[in-house]
Amino acid sequence: MRFLFILSLLLISWNLHSQEKIIITADDGLLITADLYEIDAKKPYILLFHQAGFSRGEYKETTQKIIKFGYNCLAVDLRSGGEVNYIQNNTALLAVQKGFPTDYLSSEKDILAAIRWAKERSKKPVILFGSSFSASLCLVIAKDNPDVKAVIAFSPGEFFTDQFFVKEKLVDFQKPIFIASSKRENPFIVDMLSLVHPSIKTI
Repeated sequence: MRFLFILSLLLISWNLHSQEKIIITADDGLLITADLYEIDAKKPYILLFHQAGFSRGEYKETTQKIIKFGYNCLAVDLRSGGEVNYIQNNTALLAVQKGFPTDYLSSEKDILAAIRWAKERSKKPVILFGSSFSASLCLVIAKDNPDVKAVIAFSPGEFFTDQFFVKEKLVDFQKPIFIASSKRENPFIVDMLSLVHPSIKTI
């Protein structure tokens, strides 16, 4: 019984130590809130970006699973979003208060800032993990960014048709991609990724 009590205290301490709220500054000056789950600053990072209307709280449980595989995690509040799992999107709130744009595409600045932060900290390229509109942004950003080595994308789509088509942006994409989606979404995603070589994509 005493052993279990001590073990529980150690686990509580570990969890508290493993999660830290940090602030990153985007190029346009917006302060971005993120939760850092770090096991060793020298290990590579997986950067997690939420779906539309959500916050970094989307990944409360996911991060605990990922760090068991030896990756640090950074779950980021993008400027386009809201509350999920009782965690408010602080970046989105601040963006509205300060008059920053909060459309999907403007969140690209937040993703780029997170990439720079993680690369400077670990000196290693990162893996991007996105959902919904952020998954599409991750794919577009990853193509020509040397600090990104792979992308995990859940339900990406053509969210930016007024500006560009993701499908066209992915021509000559050279990095590993893992895509997950519902059966209903699958035909659209297969088409969107049709110009990416089969050897580097898993759908």
